[in-house]
Parts: sequence; C-alpha cells; structure tokens
Amino acid sequence: MKNNLIQINDTTLRDGEQAAGIAFNLEEKIAIATFLDAIGVQELEVGIPAMGQEEAEAIRAIVDLGLQAKLLGWNRANRSDIQASLDCGLQRVHVSVPVSEIQIAAKFHGQWRVMLARLRDVIQFARDSGLAVAVGGEDSSRADPAFLQDVAGLAQEWGAFRFRFCDTVGILDPLMTHQKVRQLVSHLAIPVEMHTHNDLGLATANALAGIQAGAVSVNTTVNGLGERAGNAALEEVVMALKRIYDIQTNIETKRLLELSRLVAQASNCPVPPWKAIVGENAFTHESGIHAHGILQNPVTYEPFDPAEVGWQHRLAVGKHSGRHLVLSLLQQQGISLSSEEVQLVLEAVRRQATAIKRSLTIEELLSLVPPARSYAHAGR
Repeated sequence: MKNNLIQINDTTLRDGEQAAGIAFNLEEKIAIATFLDAIGVQELEVGIPAMGQEEAEAIRAIVDLGLQAKLLGWNRANRSDIQASLDCGLQRVHVSVPVSEIQIAAKFHGQWRVMLARLRDVIQFARDSGLAVAVGGEDSSRADPAFLQDVAGLAQEWGAFRFRFCDTVGILDPLMTHQKVRQLVSHLAIPVEMHTHNDLGLATANALAGIQAGAVSVNTTVNGLGERAGNAALEEVVMALKRIYDIQTNIETKRLLELSRLVAQASNCPVPPWKAIVGENAFTHESGIHAHGILQNPVTYEPFDPAEVGWQHRLAVGKHSGRHLVLSLLQQQGISLSSEEVQLVLEAVRRQATAIKRSLTIEELLSLVPPARSYAHAGR
C-alpha cells in the first residue's frame, strides 16, 4: 500500500440518493450530512445543484451548516450547471464527462473534440468564478486507456485539482482496476479518486485495488446505497483500510452502526442481515462450532472486536446450534440440566427453529425446558 493518507469522499447524498425509489427530504439530508461530518468524513458530495429549486435549497442549507467537511456539487460539463453550484454557495465542484466510446456516442454524438472543448470552457468558467474543480471520467473502465490519459492530462493542464476514475457499470475486477489506475496515476501529477459500482459485487474490492495502485481518494455511500446494485460502502472501505492495511481514516468507526441505521431509515431500505460490518448477523453466531469457539475466545470467529463499529457479538440459538450454546444460555438463566435433558432441549430447538424459520428468543428457549426445571427456575 503506497498511501497512508486516504480521503473518504462520501456521495450518499448524490449517488446514494440516485438509487431507484430513494428520496431524502431536507431534514434527512441535513441529518446525514451532519452525522457524516461529525464522525470525521473529510469530503461530502452533497447533490446536483442543477436538478432544481428543491435540491438547490437543500444544498444551500447544508452549506450554511458550516461543516468541517469539504462540500462538493456534481455537475455536467455546461456553464448553467456550474452557475447553479455557485448559486448554492459551493466552493468546490465536480465536473463529469464521458470518456468511453459508448458514452461519448450517447451524449456527444461521438464528437469527442466537442466534449473536450466543453470541458475546457467549463473548467475555465468555474475557476474564473473562484471554484476549485475536480473532473470525473464517466465510464473510465471501458474507455480507451490512451484517450483516458489524454482527457485526464488535459483536465490537469486546464486546472483541475483531482481526476475521478469511474467504474460506472461495475465491470472491473481488482486486478484490472489496479492495472488501469496505476497507469493513470503514473501519468498525472494531480490525485486520482476512485468511484466504483457494485454490479458484480466488487465495488469495495475495486476501490481498494485503486487505492493500492496509487489513488488517494475514494467515493463511498453509507450501506453501499446507490444506483442499480449500489456503490462501495463507506463502512466496508473504512474498516478494510483499517484492518487490512492499517490505514486510519480518522473516522469514528464506533458510530458506523448508528450512521447505517440513520440512512436505512431515511432511505426506507432495511440493511440485509448478512451485510458486512453493519448487518444484524455480522457478529451473530448460531452454528455449534462457531458458538463454542466464541464462548472460548471471540477471536476464533470474529475478524475484529465488534465494539469497533458499534456492535457487540450475539449468540443465537437455532437449527444449527450445539449443546455448548444451549447449556451456556440456560446457565445464564440459572437453569442447570443433565446431559440427557440438554439433548432433548436441543432437539426441540432444532424442530421449532425449522418450523418458524428463524432463531429462537430466550423466552422461546425457556419454554422448551422440562416443566420441573422451568418451575424451579421461576421460583428463584
């Protein structure tokens, strides 16, 4: 890993909200921006000023909060978009241009010279207006490498402070990402930023591969929220950098679960229980071998202390549980059973868990204890 200072540029309020069916209201946008800032996220892409009055008012409200995080508005390569960003009070803008033949054909009728002229004009207008300008190559992953380098080099020459490599439709694997980004980084003096999508389930892996190749900034969204299959998840990128590469992003990871729940509620998108880092099952253990290991030493089946991300490990009794877990949970309730009785309870647990299609609560476990034992427990 080449870089020890990696910047998180969270785009939950832009690309995250672009997910189908997601619409944050003003209060939710302010709450999310404030929370991201409070835990130490360094940069926020707060929306698309040119979308209209309601979006612009929300962005202006976030600007007026006076957050520590740097705020960025997303723009197409035209002056009216830049003017909308200026009207919101933003000091930094991101300008996106297509760089693959597919995208240039769709948006500029294949006229790449027209696209470059537009980009140059917009960068000059934005800089003359006092804005810092970052440029993004839409569909970088499918662009001709030489053309991509030319566009990025021109953006640098015209005054951009950063170039964004976008795997717009999520078609790369980490090896290809590393190769393409390393080549781009070697040709630029300005920083490269990663923007990865999860269409093949590789957004976080590709973001990390880009960082390994020399990128120093990475786009994330909370819970991986985003268009189609989503983006690289903030919580995954931050914890992978910390645990795999020992890179501290200065983000308060103990509040990642709280942040996840805030965005899940605002987006009306529940987090899947198997979701890495913030899912309900991320530190939950049911199977007999795993639960036994956790009872002996949590390190046996947990990659890091769940307290690092606001969780605590949980032992669930269900179809896959073993004798050690059932015995331990009952002992915590003051109930001691013989070996034969534990086996009978375990068999009953497995039958009921299969019938109800979930783990059992403590109360449901206790209801399976032989009556005499339950009575003795109740009398204590």
